[in-house]
Amino acid sequence: MHILPQLILGLILSGLISYGGYRKQALSETGVVGALLIGATTFGFGGWIWGMLLITFFVLSSALSYYKKAAKKELSEKFAKGARRDLGQTLANGGAGMLIALGSLFSGNATLLAAFTGAMATVNADTWATELGVLSKQPPRLITNGKTVEPGTSGGISLLGTFATFLGGLVIGIAGILFLLIDKTIGGYATAQNGINTAGELLALLPAAALGGLAGSLCDSLLGATVQAIYYSTQREKETERDTEPDGTPNHHLRGWRWLNNDWVNFLSSLVGALVAALAWKFLAA
Repeated sequence: MHILPQLILGLILSGLISYGGYRKQALSETGVVGALLIGATTFGFGGWIWGMLLITFFVLSSALSYYKKAAKKELSEKFAKGARRDLGQTLANGGAGMLIALGSLFSGNATLLAAFTGAMATVNADTWATELGVLSKQPPRLITNGKTVEPGTSGGISLLGTFATFLGGLVIGIAGILFLLIDKTIGGYATAQNGINTAGELLALLPAAALGGLAGSLCDSLLGATVQAIYYSTQREKETERDTEPDGTPNHHLRGWRWLNNDWVNFLSSLVGALVAALAWKFLAA
């Protein structure tokens, strides 16, 4: 399939999914724009397997955000944004993958596919860790020193959240293998295009995705505990990732780099996950 038909098909699929996400309040108006851009680019330059991995992340993470939503309502006030993704969030979650897809235009090798899988595994793992970890009955501990912190605190991890992280990355790896097998069965185009030639190379995607997702998510927690911008809300008398309240009241900056908000943390972490997954795949598939 040539790039132009892939771009058109990617735009159509992204449009349908974005519309559904907007109707279900998983995407804001600007989030729809981001989803269209990322979806069309990823599908157009990477191919349908890349696009389906992106869709898998979006569908699963959006659905999970509604799981026990009432129980997570109070905790969500700590986070910079809610469950409805805007332009910044869509670019943070899919931007690294989109750049890797653009890179595949010049070099369609399996390492780039592994890197893309790692990026998707990271954002999926991090979403699962957040959505499920805050429900842990045991209080989280700060990743840097093990100190007990309140649920929802940036940099806090728990056993449940860590397990969810691993599972979230693993699911993306499983999805990638299934899509590659389907493609090979119906024609072998994308499998050959992406350089996956042996069973060992195919199966290596699973641990690569799991390790990439875990490493990227832990990087997210580490950045959250050290240099991410954290504020204090005088209205709610608690720490938050939000620089302002919903009514526009500015919050007091406590620590971290002001420019490093949650979106940048997600983007940088997905790059780390992509790198770890690529290196792991190269080692395991050798």
